[in-house]
Amino acid sequence: MAQSSGSNTGKKLIRIDVSSDSVCPWCFVGKRNLDKAIAQSKDQFDFEIKWHPFFLDPSAPKEGVSKREYYEKKFGSRTQGILARMTEIFRNVGLEYDMSGLTGNTLDSHRLIYFAGNQGLDKQHALVEELYLGYFTQGKYIGDREFLLESARKVGVEGAAEFLENPNNGVKEVNEDLQKYSANISGVPNYVINGKQQLSGGQPPEVFLRAFQVAAK
Repeated sequence: MAQSSGSNTGKKLIRIDVSSDSVCPWCFVGKRNLDKAIAQSKDQFDFEIKWHPFFLDPSAPKEGVSKREYYEKKFGSRTQGILARMTEIFRNVGLEYDMSGLTGNTLDSHRLIYFAGNQGLDKQHALVEELYLGYFTQGKYIGDREFLLESARKVGVEGAAEFLENPNNGVKEVNEDLQKYSANISGVPNYVINGKQQLSGGQPPEVFLRAFQVAAK
C-alpha cells in the first residue's frame, strides 16, 4: 500500500500533496517515479498521498478533440520532437506512449478523483493510475463517462455512476481544492511534502528519496 495513516507502525509519516492534471504526461511519469521511491522507502516511512486538481487548459472542450491535432495546434513545428521525447521518457518508465484518441476537458476526471478520495486515499491513488494508463497508453478519452466508470470499478470505487450523473456533484469541492493547493503554481506535477518541501516536474526516484529524508527531520 502506498498510503497509510502511520498511526500504529512507529514509522514517521510522510504526507504528500500532489497537484496534477489527468492529461499531463509528466504527471504520470512523476507518479511512476514517486511510486518507485515509496516502494524503496516503505520500511522506513508510512505515506499519505492526496491528489489535487489542476487544469492545464480550463477551456478545453468537453466533447473532445484529436490528441494529435490538439498538440499540432498548440506546439506547431515542435510537435514531432515533443512526441518523440515523450515516447522515449515513457519507455524509460516501462510504458508505451499512445497518441491515438481524443483529449479535452478534465473536470469530470477531477470530480471522480475527489469522490474516490472520500472512499480512501488508496482508492484515489489507484484511480489516478488507471486514468493515466487509459489515457496515455490505451487511447482512452479522459472525458468519456464509460472510461471513467470502468476505471472506478477496477479500483473498487462505489457509487461513481450516480455521483457523475449530476454534473454539479464535486464541482464546488474541486474548485475549492484548486484554490487551496494549485492557485499559486504555474505548472504540474507539483508536490508538497509534509507541508514544507516543494518539488515540481517529473522528478526521478532519487530526488523523491532525498526529499523524504529532509521532510522527515
